[in-house]
Amino acid sequence: MPIAESRRRGNDAYNAKCDRIELRPLIPVGTDIRTAAALSGQSVQSYVLQAVRDKMAHDGFTPAAQWPCQPSGGDTDAEE
Repeated sequence: MPIAESRRRGNDAYNAKCDRIELRPLIPVGTDIRTAAALSGQSVQSYVLQAVRDKMAHDGFTPAAQWPCQPSGGDTDAEE
């Protein structure tokens, strides 16, 4: 089913603000990450971004960017 033109424009505008960082874990590691995210009630993206935020804070890094980026869909972080 085609999406509405206004929806496509909104998606394009949001995606233009996003960076793309690709991870390629071995299958067993990816399975563990997906399972842990599901058990915590988060999307994989939200789970990984939370882990990155926690590690940055632990290491004393203060991010220049404001976190999190709020997509129009209402979820804290866009799905992978």
